[in-house]
Amino acid sequence: MHIDLVFRLQGADPIPADHGYALYAAVSRIIPEVHQDNGIAIHPIGGRQVGQRRLLLMPWSTLTIRVPDHQIAPLFKLAGNSVRLDDADVQVGVPEVHPLVPATAVRSRLVIIKVAHTDAGDLTEDNFAATARRQMNHLGIAEAAILTVGKRRTLRMKGREIVGYELMIEGLTADESIALQERGLGGKRHMGCGVFAALR
Repeated sequence: MHIDLVFRLQGADPIPADHGYALYAAVSRIIPEVHQDNGIAIHPIGGRQVGQRRLLLMPWSTLTIRVPDHQIAPLFKLAGNSVRLDDADVQVGVPEVHPLVPATAVRSRLVIIKVAHTDAGDLTEDNFAATARRQMNHLGIAEAAILTVGKRRTLRMKGREIVGYELMIEGLTADESIALQERGLGGKRHMGCGVFAALR
């Protein structure tokens, strides 16, 4: 069973809107276990857009880490630490434990999926959606689930941009919803990609 470990954040300086890789690196420096293939995923940080691809942290901004419940303990080391995202220092507060809740509709801000024989320039909504549907089938999600491809987005990582799409999935059963939230879709889940949360 997975849970979300939710840390409140404070910081005066805007952070990069595309912060997935920087956040992963900062968390890994404090908790090396995050480097392992261990089912841990890091949600993108929310905030207020202030231009120039920057976000201002708000009172509701959090660092949320989805983790198997037996692997929570090492993550408590984040509390009270400061993480650096680009040129912004962010203070991490005390966490709360939130169970995953089934939802008929979930969304991921950015899903990155390798599509066979397709480079970034040839990636389309249609071939992306078909590959996402195949991954959903492997999770046991029925064809009745409605998949909607949203904005084309990128993840900056080591001087290159990796392309993917926002993805919303509706019409899920409770079991399908939990399976999708626990397993996600695509890669780079440590960097905020393919991590699904209930639509509000």
